[in-house]
Amino acid sequence: MEEKRHTSSHYEKELQEIKNGLIFLGALTEKAILLAMKSLSERDSDIAHKVIGADDELDKLDTELEERCIKVLALRQPTAIDLRFITTAIKITGHLERIGDMAVNIAEKAIQLNAEPQLKPYMDLPRMADIVAEMIKNSLDSFIRNDLSMAEKVRQAEQVTDDLNEQIFRELLTFMMEDSHSIHRSLMIMQVSKNLERIADHAKGIADMVTYMVTGECVRHQTCELEEKEPA
Repeated sequence: MEEKRHTSSHYEKELQEIKNGLIFLGALTEKAILLAMKSLSERDSDIAHKVIGADDELDKLDTELEERCIKVLALRQPTAIDLRFITTAIKITGHLERIGDMAVNIAEKAIQLNAEPQLKPYMDLPRMADIVAEMIKNSLDSFIRNDLSMAEKVRQAEQVTDDLNEQIFRELLTFMMEDSHSIHRSLMIMQVSKNLERIADHAKGIADMVTYMVTGECVRHQTCELEEKEPA
């Protein structure tokens, strides 16, 4: 009996370490997004270079966390909710790693934009960055707490980022039509906005997987089916 309790406590510790690792990785991706946007807003390319340089650490943590999950799968052979927890954690690390890559993309565009005259004040982009950073935090909190209401909150926020991305696109399209010299800068700003919109998609993907982990229901495929049935 004592040995069984000892083994169980080790198993619980392993699961907690995975949770802690995801929280830490999520915090780093949030920081990368906000710093990349700060680089653009304050026209400080040194900040962007730091974001790019920190990406190796994100990649390393992603690999270590995935390996830890696989080790638990192999040695503990979890079932039911624990199995869904581990497999979901593996997928979440992939989402976070890609979010880190998009933060780097934004930082690279910031460096290029900072080298040219500013096209317009950045207002909607920082707002988008704040929203997606909060989405990442909330999606991971929903995972840690098995909180379906928070996962739903993330899904609702995703539509806000879609609307902002479309608004930014229309505004920049007007700039390009009125002044051909603004085309290059406008396209780069569009790419920043698109990367933020894709980050929101990844945060929503995490929220969808939380719903699957807790209920066994695959919301992601249901969403796709509903979109396909919508009238053109």
